[in-house]
Amino acid sequence: MSIRVRFAPSPTGQVHIGNIRAAIFNWLYARHVGGTFLLRVEDTDLERSTPQAIAALLEVMEWLGLDYDEPIFYQTTQAQKHIAAAREMLAKGFAYEDKKGGDTPALLFQFPYDTTGMDGIEEAGIQELALHESAPLKISRKGVDFATVSPKGRPAPGGATLAGFKDLKAFDAEGKPVFDLNEHLDEVLKNGAVFELPDARKITYLRRTISYTDLVKGRMTKPLDALKDFVIVRSDGSPVFHLANVIDDITQGVTHIIRGDDHVENTFKHLFLFHALGAPVPQYAHLPMIINAQGKPYSKRDGDAFVGDFRDKGFLADALFNYLSLLGWSPGDDREKMSRSELIEAFTLERCLRGPSQMDIQKLTNLNGQYIAELPAEQFQALAKSQLATLSWADQVTSPLFEQVALFMQSRVKRLVDVAQWEYFFTEYPTWDATVCEKLLGKNPAAKAALALLPERFIALPEWNAAAIEQTVEQVAEQAGILHGKLNQPLRAAVTGTNIGAGIFETLELIGRERTVKRLEKMGAEG
Repeated sequence: MSIRVRFAPSPTGQVHIGNIRAAIFNWLYARHVGGTFLLRVEDTDLERSTPQAIAALLEVMEWLGLDYDEPIFYQTTQAQKHIAAAREMLAKGFAYEDKKGGDTPALLFQFPYDTTGMDGIEEAGIQELALHESAPLKISRKGVDFATVSPKGRPAPGGATLAGFKDLKAFDAEGKPVFDLNEHLDEVLKNGAVFELPDARKITYLRRTISYTDLVKGRMTKPLDALKDFVIVRSDGSPVFHLANVIDDITQGVTHIIRGDDHVENTFKHLFLFHALGAPVPQYAHLPMIINAQGKPYSKRDGDAFVGDFRDKGFLADALFNYLSLLGWSPGDDREKMSRSELIEAFTLERCLRGPSQMDIQKLTNLNGQYIAELPAEQFQALAKSQLATLSWADQVTSPLFEQVALFMQSRVKRLVDVAQWEYFFTEYPTWDATVCEKLLGKNPAAKAALALLPERFIALPEWNAAAIEQTVEQVAEQAGILHGKLNQPLRAAVTGTNIGAGIFETLELIGRERTVKRLEKMGAEG
């Protein structure tokens, strides 16, 4: 069997990392097994699925290298097929019309009472429920409605699809039978009869369940008496997600549906739709949710949550692809940095995790730094230069110095936006961090006095290089009675305005003798 998987987003704005991770897992699985990766744009929400939103989706997929194997399948092109299928189900008794309080009827799918020939249906024994006297037992094609008795004796609303109550029998307070569904089944299903039984105090019925084997989560089961008939065509004539999604999967010949576990409940409904349409059921794999540190679904409130956010912050496509691939999947060893070819070779659905996966921005940032460090120097310089457009000091950048700084800083950059921190290499004076300077200079008079000795010593150096700078600083520190290395951070603060950065002596070499001296003199003059 040729395996066919699909990524079926509803483009309504920016692309969430949870959605694109589903695309990555589908893509990896298709590439691993030599199958077909399809892109289906579920664009039936015409108000929000704008051309701009679709363009943003396609741009993100191109950036991440998620190529698809057949032309894009647009859901809006299938509207007539969706409606035709719904009408066919209506004719076969798998659907019914209901105005649901409006003037125009909607079309609802009815879970089949007769499940003969349907895979996954099992009997789970006779159930007995005590009913509360405040609400009548109501039986109709739309389902069974009642109120049970809560532990505190109060009415607890209940009910579900008619199919959930096979062989239903109702009894009054004295235990006498007042209704037998088997005797009235044709009246209910074919003639639309409605039975309201105010005296019913107990019901018994045969519970049935629907089950399927999830390739990630294992055996999944749901009782039919926990299901309710659902709308498949709205009163305005537009098909609902459930119908369109299943019809399109049939049309595209999808064999494996890999999606987030927020769709697990939908899957139970879809199994019945495939049955009603006489189509084979694909295999399902539901991926674990991406969560924040509090265990809740990861969202914009937790930080960057859209693919575009990460790209704008200077994350590389390969790094984000790598990280998301391992967010909910493991290769079975300790590898955390894997090339695309390694991911394809190792990827199997069996190694997907069942539990939620926590988003770790710091881990992604460190991984991104590894990818940046491995870029060819010319490519990194080009990417670094692309960051200059938004920086106020960009007009002071000269090409030879920028290339030298980029070569020096590449292995230390975690995100491309870190280029904004290079200001002190190019401006006459840095932007001094007041808090840092107060801590390292204002509260350290000995260090500040030692730094005042450096300008003259630096001017006298025959050569301006890191080794000579280091030797001079050590000599001045020793002369001032400062322990070895303890003058480095005050020196960094005075010349760069910050307390973080690459090696201070190499940094000063790039900043240059003249600007280093001027900055030290300015800090000394300002006391």
